[in-house]
Amino acid sequence: MYPLLSRIAKNAKTAGTRTVYTALLLYYAYRRKETPSWAKRTILGALGYLIAPLDALPDLTPVLGYTDDLAVLGTGLAIVAAYINKDVRTQARAKLDAWFPGQVTAEVVEAVDRELD
Repeated sequence: MYPLLSRIAKNAKTAGTRTVYTALLLYYAYRRKETPSWAKRTILGALGYLIAPLDALPDLTPVLGYTDDLAVLGTGLAIVAAYINKDVRTQARAKLDAWFPGQVTAEVVEAVDRELD
């Protein structure tokens, strides 16, 4: 699963903080032992779509190219929201801060977190 994290990191600046934070939440939820296999398959599908070389809208265009990816990630997040706990959120925020030092606004993180509640 670590190659997936490096692939997300490679595209982090272009994808934007909201997309990356959502992907990180899914990634860390996948790594939890308590997450059931059906949820892990959902997560892999959503994250696979994010890193797939072919998708509905090419990711070459900043922001617009990732709207379809964000929609797929958001749907995956809604499906597995019960498996995203405080620890998952903390890990995702820490990684997001590491990738976007001084650039992460509380509004973006809180907007995604509200969708989970």
